Amino acid sequence: MISVTKLLFAREYFGDKLRYTKSAHTVRNGAAEGVGPVVVWNSTKTCNLRCMHCYMGSDARRYQDELTTDEAKRFIDDLADFHVPVLLFSGGEPMIRPDFFELAAYAAEKGVRPTLSTNGTLITREAAQRIKDIGVGYVGISLDGLRDVNDKFRGVEGAYEKAMRGIENCVAVGQRVGLRFTINHHNIQELDRIFDFIEAENINRVCFYHLVYSGRGEHMVDQDVTPEESRRAMDTIIRRTRDFEERGLKKEILTVDNHCDGIYMYLKALADGDEKTADQIKTYISMNGGNRSGIAFGEVDPMGYVHPDQFTQHHTFGNVRDRKFGDIWQDTSNPIMAGLKDRKPLLKGRCATCKWLAQCNGNFRTRAEAVTGDFWESDPSCYLTDEEIGRNAEGAAK
Repeated sequence: MISVTKLLFAREYFGDKLRYTKSAHTVRNGAAEGVGPVVVWNSTKTCNLRCMHCYMGSDARRYQDELTTDEAKRFIDDLADFHVPVLLFSGGEPMIRPDFFELAAYAAEKGVRPTLSTNGTLITREAAQRIKDIGVGYVGISLDGLRDVNDKFRGVEGAYEKAMRGIENCVAVGQRVGLRFTINHHNIQELDRIFDFIEAENINRVCFYHLVYSGRGEHMVDQDVTPEESRRAMDTIIRRTRDFEERGLKKEILTVDNHCDGIYMYLKALADGDEKTADQIKTYISMNGGNRSGIAFGEVDPMGYVHPDQFTQHHTFGNVRDRKFGDIWQDTSNPIMAGLKDRKPLLKGRCATCKWLAQCNGNFRTRAEAVTGDFWESDPSCYLTDEEIGRNAEGAAK
């Protein structure tokens, strides 16, 4: 996750203290010194929508063997013991779980900041107030475009209108809320309208996700954006973030799942002659160290299995029913877990010889595996040119 706002203007929001500390890139079992990783818990696979790019492949049906309320509380106890700073309740649709409010409140009581990733369709005014009263730090609502574009991706007509009511209800009670938007070939033209939308609706935050080929999204490789479209998308994001700043609008703008975004921002600032901003960007992305799945970020699925992130559920390290999360997270007997904690010597292709490896850390491994079959090959979504990453015409490092 890259905070465009932080890199450009040095503004600090909650997550920045975990992403941009001097020692963050050296930590191997957590987000920063003295804390564990941020954990996503896909608390249920059941969902009332059927998104075409869903990494969980969720449907509107009940799934067996998901963690019970008591098991979930023991899991949260383990997270607290391991000093996990944030637990992101995700799904499926997490608000379908009848014990969602109970478990979110329990996490807050244990000192683990609860956050929520939702499609927003179930957030009534009463639910929004309960979310705020519990102490949920942030609600991220998924929209992949406006109206018809969103409903096409969500697989249910009317999903946009219901999500809009959820957003409005969060704003009405003063709950911090933001959008989650997955960029792909079909909705990239919506970017400017998304910025207009968050301003008009008084939304605090927007995360622009790069597509990861996982779950139902595994078959969307040919629907991903081109390198040229990625660069144009970043130009739009940078331009509109600067516009908000110049007009005094305090919005947190982030991109997710493609760490060459930060390097592109640095190179663009240099090309624009803004050396001060370029130096600031390079400092922050060097502190962060790039992709940290298996280090600063992890995922637990509905059945309690631990994975490097929510897109990499085909690699499993253990189950929280059997062992404490912290013990699983520090166990490097699995070669994928061991490799993720020190991946640079294992990377291949363009990633292996890239001069920005210290700032990117090989980007997203699941995309590489989905396209090449090799977990350690180059990430195909890197849109930097060979010249920009320091490779000559023969493909060798300069």
